[in-house]
Amino acid sequence: MPAYNLTVRHGPKVEHERFESLPAALERLQAAVDELSGSGPREAIDLRYRRIEPVRQVAARAEVAGPRGLRGGVDLRGDGSLEAFTGRLRRRPVQPAGGESAYEALRRRLEGRAGDRRRS
Repeated sequence: MPAYNLTVRHGPKVEHERFESLPAALERLQAAVDELSGSGPREAIDLRYRRIEPVRQVAARAEVAGPRGLRGGVDLRGDGSLEAFTGRLRRRPVQPAGGESAYEALRRRLEGRAGDRRRS
């Protein structure tokens, strides 16, 4: 049976969990990010040569990895916003469609990819 790994990163802290199903892993991903979202907004970072606004900072990241290269996750930005992505080294943003949350957009994309692989 396929196994799905969830990795949650928040600052120097990294947590790993393993799930038997993609829906269970995505449910826990959402709960983990929701728990971390209460940490409050970050301040802008001023460097000599540029300023990094909170929306450009990743405060926390939760990623799911599954069989045959299935990867995706959600970034909690410094301003409290969420951004779903797929991929690992080359992250591709997942745009929410028609009022979807970042979690729903990620679920749509990953469950679609997992379903495509089951049929092949």
